[in-house]
Amino acid sequence: MKFKKEFMLREIVGETILIPVGESNNHFNGIITINELGKFIWENLESSENESILLDKILNEYEVDEKTAKEDLDEFLGKLREADII
Repeated sequence: MKFKKEFMLREIVGETILIPVGESNNHFNGIITINELGKFIWENLESSENESILLDKILNEYEVDEKTAKEDLDEFLGKLREADII
């Protein structure tokens, strides 16, 4: 999967945030705060060819059932799509 906009992942005062950079800064006003799973998904997004591979990575990393992992993945990716980031 590919990013449409440029964002940097930063940890500030214990919070993980996505900050727009470059041209993305002109079109996206604000920052996005993400949790541990969101950070994991973000860090593995481009190296995963599709959502199924990304789901497998989540299941290998976390002790979570497939249904919950799929719901969380879908929610996070949905928010990224809504913001036109992916």
